Amino acid sequence: MDDLRELYQEVILDHNKKPRNFRVLDDANHEADGHNPLCGDELTLYARVNSDDIVEEVTFQGSGCAISKASASLMTDFVKGKSIPEVQVDFDRFHQLVTSLPNTPAEIEGLGKLAVFSGVREYPMRVKCATLAWHALQAALDDDGSTAKTE
Repeated sequence: MDDLRELYQEVILDHNKKPRNFRVLDDANHEADGHNPLCGDELTLYARVNSDDIVEEVTFQGSGCAISKASASLMTDFVKGKSIPEVQVDFDRFHQLVTSLPNTPAEIEGLGKLAVFSGVREYPMRVKCATLAWHALQAALDDDGSTAKTE
């Protein structure tokens, strides 16, 4: 467990300092804002989805805590090339991971590097930070113009 905790901290710090896909996507055809009022995290998520409903590119910009930024960074890499239904399954799987009880085995299969976020479940107040980008992506793909909030 200590190895996973160290990896969690290392990955969070790396993606916070050097977030991947941290830019405006000029040719995005889906966009949504996300806001976590408890922590002050705010981001805009941009996605380009092709006519076959495949997510070709995802980027984000904004400010927030290390967990929020790292989660957005990892998520943008993770969902590229997936269909919208696959992204929904991934969202559900990720949400289950970070909201499950800390004393139960973490279901990490199929989550790749996102598995490091199993450590978030030990800090329930941080779940909203970890899921903000996912909620914003969901709002962007729903294309309803809403702001994703984690309250």
